[in-house]
Amino acid sequence: MNDVQKTGSDSAERPGAKTSARRADLRARLVAAGRAAVAEGGLQNLKARDLAAAAGCAVGAIYNVFDDLDDLILRIGADTLARLEQGLAAPPGPAPEPAEELLRLACGYFSFARADKALWRALFEHRLAGGRPAPAWYLEDQSRLFALVEAPLARLLPDEPASSRALLARTLFSAVHGVVSLGLEEKLAPMPEAILEAELERLVRAFAAGLTLLPPG
Repeated sequence: MNDVQKTGSDSAERPGAKTSARRADLRARLVAAGRAAVAEGGLQNLKARDLAAAAGCAVGAIYNVFDDLDDLILRIGADTLARLEQGLAAPPGPAPEPAEELLRLACGYFSFARADKALWRALFEHRLAGGRPAPAWYLEDQSRLFALVEAPLARLLPDEPASSRALLARTLFSAVHGVVSLGLEEKLAPMPEAILEAELERLVRAFAAGLTLLPPG
């Protein structure tokens, strides 16, 4: 009797499981198609009809698995953040000096932005419709990147309050991002990559050295 009941239960659950699997597969295909479209031509290249054709679904099916195109763009951004996080992960072995680790992260960020410029740019170009704030899950994805910066800062400034280190991590990221953005977008003047890398090193080393001279926040 138990075997019969178990078999019946399994068959009752199977359709729902198949539906969930199909939805997850469609979501993955749409994110992959969206990522390819953005990589090729930026956010303006993201069109629902083209995405549906690339993913092999009807246009309306997009909105069965995503709230709207903003939701899809956020998922593409989350995928980009995950790739960036993976690229910045610390290599095996003893941790380097904090300043060296901060420099490694800055150079890794520059390398990622240079290699995946359109996807990197999309992270900062996208604005949610109606001025909506980013959802909590997306902010958590961002916070994991800042945590990579906070780790060497914790070794550099062990007496600094955690909240202050979090702000410092965001300040340093903003400075590095500014240099990378101005360099890659050539908004001021063309800058050879070797010079850009040298300026990043100067910035990070000066930032790290200066922090040790300041009283705890």
